[in-house]
Amino acid sequence: MGKPVSLSKHRKAKNRVKKRAQANENAVKFGRTLADKQLDKARAEKLARDLNGHKRDGDTQSDKT
Repeated sequence: MGKPVSLSKHRKAKNRVKKRAQANENAVKFGRTLADKQLDKARAEKLARDLNGHKRDGDTQSDKT
C-alpha cells in the first residue's frame, strides 16, 4: 500500500499553481509602466491625426446616400 494522501492538500496545491499562472498572465497583460502607457497613447493619437489628415473634403457617409 502507498502512503495516505490528503486530497484537500493536493486540491489546494493545484489551485495555488493555477492562480499563480493566472497572476503571471495578468502581470504581463496589465503590468505596464506609465512610460509604456503614454507611448501607446501618443502612437494612437498620431495614427488618428495621420488618418484624419488623409481624408478628402466632403467625403462623408451622408453624402453617399
